Amino acid sequence: MSPDSNPSQIEMSAATKAMLGKVRKLVPPMLEKFHKGQLGRVAVIGGSADYTGAPYFSSMASARLGCDLSYVFCEPSAAQTIKSYSPNLMVSPILRSTASISQAQKDKDPSGEDLAKPILDMLPRLHVLVIGPGLGRDIITQKQVKAVIAAARKHDPPIPMVLDADALWLVQTDPDLIKGHKECILTPNVVEFGRLAKSVGYDQGKGDPEKACQELSKILGGVCIVQKGAVDFISQGLDTIICDLEGGLKRSGGQGDTLTGSLGTFLAWREIYHEGLWDVGPETMSRDETLLVAAFGGASITRECSRRAFQKRQRSLQASDLTDEVHNSFLALIGEPDEGPKQNL
Repeated sequence: MSPDSNPSQIEMSAATKAMLGKVRKLVPPMLEKFHKGQLGRVAVIGGSADYTGAPYFSSMASARLGCDLSYVFCEPSAAQTIKSYSPNLMVSPILRSTASISQAQKDKDPSGEDLAKPILDMLPRLHVLVIGPGLGRDIITQKQVKAVIAAARKHDPPIPMVLDADALWLVQTDPDLIKGHKECILTPNVVEFGRLAKSVGYDQGKGDPEKACQELSKILGGVCIVQKGAVDFISQGLDTIICDLEGGLKRSGGQGDTLTGSLGTFLAWREIYHEGLWDVGPETMSRDETLLVAAFGGASITRECSRRAFQKRQRSLQASDLTDEVHNSFLALIGEPDEGPKQNL
């Protein structure tokens, strides 16, 4: 196919169509009565001197999919750079690192809660946290993030979160951080999945990867896992589904950030679905089911973005090309609640 051709009709199974129908139920209608912030307030925690693109791609995917307010809480050295990428994001330099605290603070050996206070103060204003894009492994940063995860779990109600990249590394070192948190999605690739399994003593061997995904989710107490790969295995410990929509063939860095941002928005919509912000009809889905549905929605959008971007860019594809495809991918796969998908886009 020519790079200039329009994306073709999307091929999908009956099971995928049924799942996307459930995803559509999570999408809030555009009503005049809604005010700013009601349709999603998502914060990405990440961004350091070496990694400024990842939090941008994640937060922009969240915004392009449809959340109202998209925040980035980053390390001070990354803030101005991320702000220069887009004026649409609210970028706050409140993530700390060894380089951004004073010697006096280092000597005091501050607690994670002290370091995290500016972020903890923001928690009541947020629907979802996306933790990990561009985070890095600085010891002060990781200490702060552990405190944020603990506080988000204790919040009333608990704050849903998506963990990726170096946040997954943090979980590998301390699985109890998220064990039993049924408002959490992990997005490991095959290598990261293996490390997570090893950290909890689970030997997946060379068996069925679908079964392994569900077993690891069970061991972690119902945390939802999206195991990325040629197909995406998704499980919250009770059920396992497969997202096998076609993606692109280029594996450029940063594509997983479109996934985390998309998941963030779907989790925010999941929250307001259960709050009854609009009339969702007489048959409501359980929280266990909607966690799986939200994860499937994020995986589907990302794979379709990759497919469309690859058709246009081929081997020159970059992560920013996926960002440009988020809205049309949403319309083609899911569509507005009162209109349905438009696959001829």
